[in-house]
Amino acid sequence: MRTSILSAWLMLCGMTTANAAEPVVPYPDGYRDWRHVKSMVIEDGHALFASFGGIHHLYANAKAMQGYRGGTFPDGAVIVFDLLEAVSADRALTEGARKVVGVMHKDARKFAATGGWGFEGFAGGDPATHAVGANAKAACFDCHTAQKGQDYVFSQPRPGE
Repeated sequence: MRTSILSAWLMLCGMTTANAAEPVVPYPDGYRDWRHVKSMVIEDGHALFASFGGIHHLYANAKAMQGYRGGTFPDGAVIVFDLLEAVSADRALTEGARKVVGVMHKDARKFAATGGWGFEGFAGGDPATHAVGANAKAACFDCHTAQKGQDYVFSQPRPGE
């Protein structure tokens, strides 16, 4: 089920919601200046490769860093999942085109139905492409429920961060 939810999310990220004048979760302007939490690469052969293959960078604003340190994320915490193609050439793995910018935004009252988190995906990193919108529960949250004990967050900072 986890793979099908993740596949559905990425599929949604390839579409734009035509009636969304303003996304529920805004594009995280300047996120690359936030705290870099960690990076990873999902390679061919991994169970999630079809949906999430590539280079992952995770960024967190100051409130999200408080959550990582304390285990519970306060309202206003924002975590960004920046997924890029992984390009292998000359025995080096480098970043290719941006696939999606995924965003988790904590607001316990506004997003009560999804554990206090709002979710959005911006295909290709385009701020005008709001791909999740009203589908946040099926496209994102259903998978994140497995991490309820970590306030629905999969990522953990590198040790010592």
